[in-house]
Amino acid sequence: MSVLDNWQQWKDFLGDRLDQGQQQGMNKETVTSLAYQIGDYLANQVDPKNEQQRVLSDLWSVADKDEQMAIANMMVKLVENNGTHQ
Repeated sequence: MSVLDNWQQWKDFLGDRLDQGQQQGMNKETVTSLAYQIGDYLANQVDPKNEQQRVLSDLWSVADKDEQMAIANMMVKLVENNGTHQ
């Protein structure tokens, strides 16, 4: 089973990666930029695996770049304390 199949596992995965990035000194702007790049890749290359990902994909598809950056920033906020190594 892929980490993309389950919403909670996906959030935990992102939270863990966020924790790693912050421990390595990444600032918030860098994290948000990477979140934007990941979101753009997922929206264009990966079929959503659950309802939550479908909603994000649909929102991403109608958003302009500034709105997509806001979505990426909100995802970072959502997973800030969701990693498995809290």
